[in-house]
Amino acid sequence: MKVAFISLGCSKNLINTEQMMALCRQAGHTVTGDPDGADVAVLNTCGFIDSAKSEAIDHILALGKLKAEGRLGKLLVAGCLSQRYRQEIRQELPEVDGMLGTGSYTDVVAALEALEAGEQPECFGDIHHTDDDGPRVVTTPPYTAFLKIAEGCSNGCAFCIIPKLRGRYRSRSMDSLLAEARGLAESGVKELIVIAQDITRYGQDLEPPVSLAQLLRQLCALPFHWIRLHYLYPEAVTDELIHTITQEPKLLHYLDIPIQHCNDAILSAMRRRSTKAEITALFAKLRAAMPDVVIRTSLICGLPGEGEAEFEELCDFLREQKLQRAGVFQFSPEEGTLAARMEGQVDGEVAARRVEHIVELQSRVMDEWNDSRLGTVIEVLCEGFDSQMGCFAGRSRADSPEIDGRVYFTAAGEIPAGSFVSVRLTQAVDGDLMGEIEE
Repeated sequence: MKVAFISLGCSKNLINTEQMMALCRQAGHTVTGDPDGADVAVLNTCGFIDSAKSEAIDHILALGKLKAEGRLGKLLVAGCLSQRYRQEIRQELPEVDGMLGTGSYTDVVAALEALEAGEQPECFGDIHHTDDDGPRVVTTPPYTAFLKIAEGCSNGCAFCIIPKLRGRYRSRSMDSLLAEARGLAESGVKELIVIAQDITRYGQDLEPPVSLAQLLRQLCALPFHWIRLHYLYPEAVTDELIHTITQEPKLLHYLDIPIQHCNDAILSAMRRRSTKAEITALFAKLRAAMPDVVIRTSLICGLPGEGEAEFEELCDFLREQKLQRAGVFQFSPEEGTLAARMEGQVDGEVAARRVEHIVELQSRVMDEWNDSRLGTVIEVLCEGFDSQMGCFAGRSRADSPEIDGRVYFTAAGEIPAGSFVSVRLTQAVDGDLMGEIEE
């Protein structure tokens, strides 16, 4: 069969898509990214917040139109949306021919065979016990790849549905991770991005327990150039981990630490485990250990109970801390979460205005930081020639793929994608940087 794969949502979801692609290839099917003309389209969905759900439904309707026009055979919907809304999809979206839950990615081949036989498979295995060690078809550029070190989450934040969709936290074995990482390195990957819902708790559930720092030291022994870390929960960042990051040159001083807020009452309502004082102390410790550290965070505006005073406290905190990177989100009252049932829900328009205000504040912080870097020479991972800009484009240590800015630079000769070059920065424009290659 010709099977088209479409992956929505986060990089962790992409890993599951890549695993399904590998299983299909092993079974002799042809894998493609274009659903037009495919026998089956496999749509791996996100169902985390309203915008993600809307995106998934839009894709289902578009693929349904392809089916109606005779340009697509069947539609198999996988991932968080199907796990969360199995009954609703069955009743309201006749475009869908079959479903896979988040505990059944490895059942994709059996589901395809059932579709071919005219059945409507619905595979929903145990979300707490999944096979996360299988082969992958890596779909990122050949110089960059993700390594998912754990699945699920046990943190239980009040606003988050992930534990109910992905199961409790479970680390992969260090042996399986090192074997996968070794294969990625041998294939030419130069930037390894270590991911999980929470990488800081890696290994605590294994027997015997191991730590993230131990894993990172082993990964640094492999021939990667950069190793990037997503996500570090503030209360679980240990002195051992900080020491390891400072001692291993391959570990980038780019730390993604989601704090969500800084007001103690809001943090408590969120069921977060850090206080404002503890977050402030952690940032100070990181900056003392790594003066060049770039801190990225995630923030939520409009959680129930957030008044003007709490919001202003968050604004003041960001002005003081001057975090170089931040993703800002409007609170979404997701059914099944504690926060959706809380009193003091914030008006949506008010929450949206608060998001806009934080984005503007953070843009000024980022612009000031970018301006301070002009005239310096930085290391850039070239991602190829950008015909629209008329120059080469890449990313610095401070730029994670898809979520941060880019560095555009001129060069006299050809620069292959995946090369590391030195660029002297000359200009900052709308969050991106411009420069020229330094021979």
